[in-house]
Amino acid sequence: MKSPDGATNSSWYEAVDVPTFPSPPGELETNVCVVGAGIAGLTTAYLLAREGVSVVVLDEGPIGSGQTGRTSAHLSSAIDDGFYKLEKLHGVEHSKLAYESHARAIDTIERIARDEQIDCDFARVNAYLFSTPQDKPDVLDRELDAARRAGMSDVEKLERVTLCGYETGPCIRFGQQSRFHPLKYLNGLTGAIQRDGGKIFTGQRVKDVKGRDPKTGRPARAQLGDGPAAVTAQHIVVATNTPSPINDWIGIYTKQASYRTYMIGATVPRGTVDDALYWDTLDPYHYVRIDPSYQSGEQIDLLLVGGEDHKVGQQPDSDDPFTRLE
Repeated sequence: MKSPDGATNSSWYEAVDVPTFPSPPGELETNVCVVGAGIAGLTTAYLLAREGVSVVVLDEGPIGSGQTGRTSAHLSSAIDDGFYKLEKLHGVEHSKLAYESHARAIDTIERIARDEQIDCDFARVNAYLFSTPQDKPDVLDRELDAARRAGMSDVEKLERVTLCGYETGPCIRFGQQSRFHPLKYLNGLTGAIQRDGGKIFTGQRVKDVKGRDPKTGRPARAQLGDGPAAVTAQHIVVATNTPSPINDWIGIYTKQASYRTYMIGATVPRGTVDDALYWDTLDPYHYVRIDPSYQSGEQIDLLLVGGEDHKVGQQPDSDDPFTRLE
């Protein structure tokens, strides 16, 4: 899922009442403590609670208020940087692993939404990757071959598609991709977690995490704020997108490059743009889809256009990303 920095994605929040949860009541004990109430943390808590495991979820802000609440909600097993590049860097087996993990994640969302009857606008759609005139002639052929080696079967190259009455050039169609409403989905997860005995607390920041000591048997501990409040557990899952600032300042944190991406929304007459995912091979690239569940009282869809990524702090002075997206 692509997550624009700074975007409010107000349509996500307007379409659903995000539930509120109390602050942690001092010291708590549980089997598993999950830090982070985004899609990763709440999915983890849901799966654990379904197995009868005692679980507590902690977050400084409301559920989904981090990256999950700001995503464009493309659910794609076609890798952003391309299977060809992934295979070149890591080999066929790792490219296959990446595809299978993304596909399994989409399947899991679909299964949970069905089993829990979560009305989150989940739909299977096609996705289209378009080349540009600057690309080498074989760029789509190489990506198609690499996608098939990774295990993707519902994929094909098309010489053209008609989009909004405009006949495009060559593209790759990836089948069995998806889109959904992230906060409606999280709302459904929170209800299921609580039904199965899980507890969710928000409003206090986790400042430190210490793992269980295998020698002494001392339980793991998540320290809350500056006071004595904490959660002790046999296991702690840190699901905060970038976990390093609270449990490892050197490990992952220094190996990541932070990027900023942008998004605009525009209303278009309903049915103008096919319900699909679209992206191109430009650098920086762009990604597009519609939100057909957009609520406005009119027969319109919300067109989401994102991209113009750059490393944080390295925005070109002469470029306005939002103007370029428009």
